[in-house]
Amino acid sequence: MQRKPHLLVVDDDREIRILLSRLLKQRGYRVTTAREEQEMRRVLQSSRVDLVILDIMLPGKDGLTLCRELRGSKPLPVIMLTARGEATDRVIGLEVGADDYLAKPFDVRELEARVRAVLRRSSAQGILSNGEDSSTFIFAGWRLDARQRHLLSPEGAIVDLTSGEFDLLLAFAERPQRVLSRDQLLDIARGRDATSFDRSIDVQVSRLRRKIEADPKVPELIKTVRSGGYVFTPMVERQ
Repeated sequence: MQRKPHLLVVDDDREIRILLSRLLKQRGYRVTTAREEQEMRRVLQSSRVDLVILDIMLPGKDGLTLCRELRGSKPLPVIMLTARGEATDRVIGLEVGADDYLAKPFDVRELEARVRAVLRRSSAQGILSNGEDSSTFIFAGWRLDARQRHLLSPEGAIVDLTSGEFDLLLAFAERPQRVLSRDQLLDIARGRDATSFDRSIDVQVSRLRRKIEADPKVPELIKTVRSGGYVFTPMVERQ
């Protein structure tokens, strides 16, 4: 029997916890809830969790701090919930390592779509390891392993990437020297569930540049095309 994806909902609002737990369980997920950091960590220590739905406004440590700590300890996908829905909150959430975000109030169908998209990305390693599409992309001394979902620097060090950053870099590596619009990148890297006017691609590109560019302020690998999008400039060897 196939294991149900296990979602951990962390929110101090009891009604939201009950609502999300009920609705997501109806859609076939296993759901555990937590009110704050300590409950969240107890669940993570005792259970295998596939994705965390994490509210920004929490008692004690806020969601942004917890997201940063989670991303530093394990490659666990995180979707942030923000009450205000302001662009600043969304950008900060992505900056600290969240894979996606959703503003309250939200339609549970949209949340489910985001959950599916993030889980689909995070499970890509297992899919690729059993298929014929697994491959390695080498560019400018970097080595991107699509099967293991690892990025190795020219010095041979593993570079930590969120699942969204990895998929975006993979989209670039598969299509070098091509101008890709933001909507194309959203469709490729995040699936058809993405919002057409979502500006998170710009945030992800900025984060990628800080990790792979010699000078992120003067990028050479990922260049911006005015009114066009982005282009991945290096020659890519596929193995």
